Amino acid sequence: MSEKPVVIGVAGGTGSGKTTVTRSIHQHFVDKSILIIEQDYYYKDQSHIPLEERLNTNYDHPLAFDNDLLIKHLTKLINGEPIEKPIYDYKLHTRSDQVIPVDPKDVIIIEGILVLEDKALRDLMDIKVFVDTDADIRIIRRLMRDIKERGRSIESVIEQYENVVRPMHLQFVEPTKRYADIIIPEGGQNLVAIDLMTTKVRSILEKRSII
Repeated sequence: MSEKPVVIGVAGGTGSGKTTVTRSIHQHFVDKSILIIEQDYYYKDQSHIPLEERLNTNYDHPLAFDNDLLIKHLTKLINGEPIEKPIYDYKLHTRSDQVIPVDPKDVIIIEGILVLEDKALRDLMDIKVFVDTDADIRIIRRLMRDIKERGRSIESVIEQYENVVRPMHLQFVEPTKRYADIIIPEGGQNLVAIDLMTTKVRSILEKRSII
């Protein structure tokens, strides 16, 4: 990797389809050097807090994320330096002792609900994307995911959505849409928008003599 990598931020509410969009972009560049950095891996370390208190963590609030570490790691990757990506232990509600070695790549995708909320993080991005999906679709997707993958009850998912997820989305996630260069309605189903974006990325890579 000889040139500055292309950095893409993909934001959007829970269940919006941003992970599907991210994977679709990734698939377009499987022949190139590309990596995905998930914001979820950068929740703050809470090992100094009793487990009982950790259970009350609001994971949809900007203060839940260690953006300082994320920005430090992204800056190192942009400068061609490897990092050790943290792993978050959701059972213990704190950062794991394990890390994932990550080498710099030509295309870096940062994906998460609030990746466009921090100006210092936005300033490192070449392309900022917001995946915009109707709230009823998002809650259905969240219900299915949390019941199937996390063994939660319908009642607990709905209670969390009403008391935490929805108000945090309206207060912090939705307003970041104004920072986006590209808004993709309906997420991964919008193949035209994904094709247009990947064409733009290839154009940037070509100008930087990466392709």
